[in-house]
Amino acid sequence: MHQDSTGDEAVKDAVNYTEKEMMAIGAGRLIKDGDILFAGTGISMLAAAVAKRIYAPRAVVFFETGGIDPLLEELPMAVADPRVMSGTSLNSGLIEAFSILGHRKLHTIAFLGAAQIDRFGSINSTCIGDYKRPKVRFPGSGGGCDAASLGFGVIVFMEHERRRFVERLDYLTSPGWFPAGQSRKEAGLPRGGPIAVVTDLGILKFDDETKEMYLAESYPGIGTDRIVKNTGFPINVLRASVSVSPSEKELRILREAVDPQRLILGSPLPPDKRGRH
Repeated sequence: MHQDSTGDEAVKDAVNYTEKEMMAIGAGRLIKDGDILFAGTGISMLAAAVAKRIYAPRAVVFFETGGIDPLLEELPMAVADPRVMSGTSLNSGLIEAFSILGHRKLHTIAFLGAAQIDRFGSINSTCIGDYKRPKVRFPGSGGGCDAASLGFGVIVFMEHERRRFVERLDYLTSPGWFPAGQSRKEAGLPRGGPIAVVTDLGILKFDDETKEMYLAESYPGIGTDRIVKNTGFPINVLRASVSVSPSEKELRILREAVDPQRLILGSPLPPDKRGRH
């Protein structure tokens, strides 16, 4: 697959897919059997179901409302949807769910969304502007701060825009990594930290030493220049490769088994955009 470094022309793929489909599949590929997935609402839930169905059948999905290892025969609309309790191994509650999240012997990965993120993976899901007089007020932490603080790792879902990838958060909702010379352990967080950021343009990861975000993958047809322009801080793109496009099998399972009602996927590609993602 040829990658246009300018990102001005989208490369047309033999298989048609949308940005949400690429994000869900890209995140699912990061999951391995044995992982314990703490799923939120929206694309986080979609990605968890994709991971379970396609890449890691022995992964366990659970929700903060207490549904542990549901069948997910129908995709829930939210974590409070009764379908999170359908066919579970255990129906519990909030306390039990967060006990699993923070269990030191479990490889728990939290899927979270955010409004802003900084270069070390700390996220804001609370407000834009001054906290007392915000321009926009968001739902807040929910279980996000607990997940980012207690879990083994976090995968964040974002739209890739300069206003979202910022040097300084308007509000710190959930902690990520800390600048070199500091550590989560010193801050009272003995484990955890962000693993990856999955956006509508690519997948970003964090350097083992500096803990700074870098571009790991750009989606087919998305040049690195476009990603740089849409990131509000300097981003290393030298390690980037091009993601493998979704296969027909991956898309078939996603569309027909995971979200056939397109509750989260939304409308399919219109005819004039088929052949592009």
